[in-house]
Amino acid sequence: MKVLAAMSGGVDSAVAAARAAEAGHEVVGVHMALSKNRDQTRTGSRGCCTVEDASDARRAADRIGIPYYVWDLSDDFHDLVVEDFLSEYAAGRTPNPCVRCNERIKFASLMERATLLGFDAVCTGHYASIRTDGPGGAASLHRSRNMAKDQSYVLAVMGPEAVGRSLFPLGEYETKAEVRAEARSRGLGVSTKPDSYDICFVADGDTRGFLERHLGEAPGEMLDDQGKVLGTHRGTHGFTIGQRKGLGIQQPAPDGAPRYVVDIDPGTRQVVIGAGELLSTRELLATDVVSFEPLEVGRRVDAQIRAHGEATPAEILETPETGGGLRVRLSTPIRGVAPGQTLVLYDGDRVLSAATLERRR
Repeated sequence: MKVLAAMSGGVDSAVAAARAAEAGHEVVGVHMALSKNRDQTRTGSRGCCTVEDASDARRAADRIGIPYYVWDLSDDFHDLVVEDFLSEYAAGRTPNPCVRCNERIKFASLMERATLLGFDAVCTGHYASIRTDGPGGAASLHRSRNMAKDQSYVLAVMGPEAVGRSLFPLGEYETKAEVRAEARSRGLGVSTKPDSYDICFVADGDTRGFLERHLGEAPGEMLDDQGKVLGTHRGTHGFTIGQRKGLGIQQPAPDGAPRYVVDIDPGTRQVVIGAGELLSTRELLATDVVSFEPLEVGRRVDAQIRAHGEATPAEILETPETGGGLRVRLSTPIRGVAPGQTLVLYDGDRVLSAATLERRR
């Protein structure tokens, strides 16, 4: 099988590519350059797609003995991920750029190019598992055995067709230490390289500063849940539902309890602050549904709204076929649900569906 291996320059993608080659596939490595103005080096664990990363990926490909190329996907990344991130925050929503990158870049733009070049599958270093029900059966997406690194949540939006043309060789590893040990045994120089984290295109970690630089200032009022003005802010894009720190409110709550962002209205430029209990919800509504199998009203599932959050038992109340969206009721309330987040439903460790949260009830 002809396999295109996405190589970020890190240890995970290098080991994944090596395992694909060892399995007998005809593997070609490709590094995706996602920024037009790439830094020479990474700053610790922040950022990605630097010249240093591309060089690390090339050395790994040479060690594995596979061809290697650098593809410029910076226009796609800017238009489909960065601009989406900015527009979602401007609309008072809370997007997950890693979900969008996996959906639109790694398993749309990259797979489209791979198909045009005659590749059968794309291989990445994601922590997730793919299983197939018998010869010719449909492929299903499952959690990684390494739950601390599991990435099935951010991969769920890719859908069954893309899953069927993907390879995730790291899904059966139980620890990251095992992956690093294998990299050392294969002579891969990235075996001790730090993991990247946070938003890759906000290398300094200052998301609010990034949003202000790109969206500018749009001053508005900070209100309590009774409508009393508590202060002002420089833009609703600087806040997200459930936020507690950085509110800029000098007046303590009457009862002295912590206060949180409980609502955002970009139209009126108002940010509402309230008690933590106002964040709790048991019912979620989502749209843009991607399903790996038909969903039925009344089915018991596990619902997850954050990449590394815990899943909560839930019941499906509506499906796109019955109500135009996906609506679930949680067995116990959860806090900090924000429009724009991704809702993923599981049956045990198997992904059933992914959708974008619209509102909470």
